Amino acid sequence: MSSSRLQLIDSETERTTAATDALVALLALHCAWQLRRQRQRDPWKVDLWSATFAALASAGALGALAHGFTMSPRTNARLWRPLNLLLGLTVALFVVGAIRDYAGPAAGQRALRPALGVGLLFFLITQVVPGSFTVFIVYEALAMLTALALYSRLALNGKLEGAQLMVAAILISIIAAGVQASPISARLIWEFDHNGLFHLIQMAGLPLLVRGLKAGLQAASPVVIG
Repeated sequence: MSSSRLQLIDSETERTTAATDALVALLALHCAWQLRRQRQRDPWKVDLWSATFAALASAGALGALAHGFTMSPRTNARLWRPLNLLLGLTVALFVVGAIRDYAGPAAGQRALRPALGVGLLFFLITQVVPGSFTVFIVYEALAMLTALALYSRLALNGKLEGAQLMVAAILISIIAAGVQASPISARLIWEFDHNGLFHLIQMAGLPLLVRGLKAGLQAASPVVIG
C-alpha cells in the first residue's frame, strides 16, 4: 500500500529554496502584524500594506510547497497558478503604496483598481506564455524602479519620514531580483541556487521596509474615524 504523505524533494537547492520561501512567509506575516499596531494613524495605508505583506506571505507558503515536496508535474503546475497571481498582486499593491505616499491618499485609491488590473494581466500572461519567469522579472523590475523613483524623490525633498529606509529596502529588492535572474549559486552551510539567494536577500529588505513605513505612520497625525 503506497503512502500518500508528502515527501521532501531530493534536490538540496530546492529544499533550501523551500525553506527560505517559508521564512519569507513568516517574516512577511510579522511585518503585517507590526503595521497593524499603527492602524489608527492611517487605516487605509495600513490595510494596503498589510494586504501586500499577506499576499507575499501566501506566495511564500505556496512556494515552500512547490519547491520543497515531491509531486506530479500537474500538481506542481496547479500550485503555481495561485502563486503567480499572488506575486502579481504583491507587486501591484507595492506600487499603489508608493503612489499613495508620493501623491496622496486620493491618488493611491485611484491607482488601486488599475494596478490590480495590471497584476491580473501579469497572471493571465503566465497562463498562456511558457516559461513566464522572464515576464515576472520584467514586471517586477518596472514596478520596483517606479517605486524607487517615487521614494527617492520623497527622500530628497524630505516630505516623507522614513523615505530613505524605503529607498534602501527597494534597492535591496532590486539586487535580489538581479540575483534571481542570474545563474548564480553559493554554499552557505547548505547549497543555495539563485532562488534561495533571492529569498535571503529579500528578507534583508523587509525589516527596512517596515521601519520606513512605521516612521512615516508615526510622523503622521492619527486619522479620526466617526
